[in-house]
Amino acid sequence: MLAAVCVCGQARAGAWPLEPGETLAILKYERARADDAWDLDGRRYDWVERTDETASLHLEHGLSRRITLQGKVAWSRGEEAGLAYEGRGPSELGLRYALFRDERMVISLYVGGIAPGDGRNAGYAPPGAGDAAGEVRLLAGRSFAAGDGALFVEAQVARIGRVELPDETRLDLTVGYAPTARWLLLAQTYAGWTDAEPSWVKVEVSAVRHFGDWSLQAGWRGSAAGKAGPVEDGPVLALWRRF
Repeated sequence: MLAAVCVCGQARAGAWPLEPGETLAILKYERARADDAWDLDGRRYDWVERTDETASLHLEHGLSRRITLQGKVAWSRGEEAGLAYEGRGPSELGLRYALFRDERMVISLYVGGIAPGDGRNAGYAPPGAGDAAGEVRLLAGRSFAAGDGALFVEAQVARIGRVELPDETRLDLTVGYAPTARWLLLAQTYAGWTDAEPSWVKVEVSAVRHFGDWSLQAGWRGSAAGKAGPVEDGPVLALWRRF
């Protein structure tokens, strides 16, 4: 799940609900390239060259002080061992409910559905494999004052039930630091385990520069560990707009 992070006097993460009537749109480009893979024991070995590119639009809208509607559409293309694919990526739609919130901390529950696309419906699977999926995710975040800046930490645990692919458990961790009102620095870890063999741990670092209601994000994501999947890395670029 994309951590929709904003700074409004404090550093906040995706666990926090949007205010009623507030909308956040994030247009994102990701490119990942791999020519190694992880074996079943978590060791790297030479593999066929693989490239994946994805352009996505993530939308959130505050329905009430506790409920946020969120969705995602995507278009993807890529090539693996000389075979190319291009088409609609998986689409997501769901609701996030704030179970608990105070000035510094929030605990939320997300429930949503995933419609399959023509590209990769799971990072380890061939293009087009898999069908519909459902997701339940628990999110918890805490913000802190950090000198003249602001800091937040967030953890997300999710269970994804898939049709025609193994179910997944995911753990996503984020640390964000805003040294000023215009800058946000992010360090994130995305980990997942399937009920079969594939697993992965990816690390992402990025910087966000705010320009009023607009923000620009640039970063890099890479594989740190895994089993039965690609060793991939590449840039992450995003344009944010708050309404």
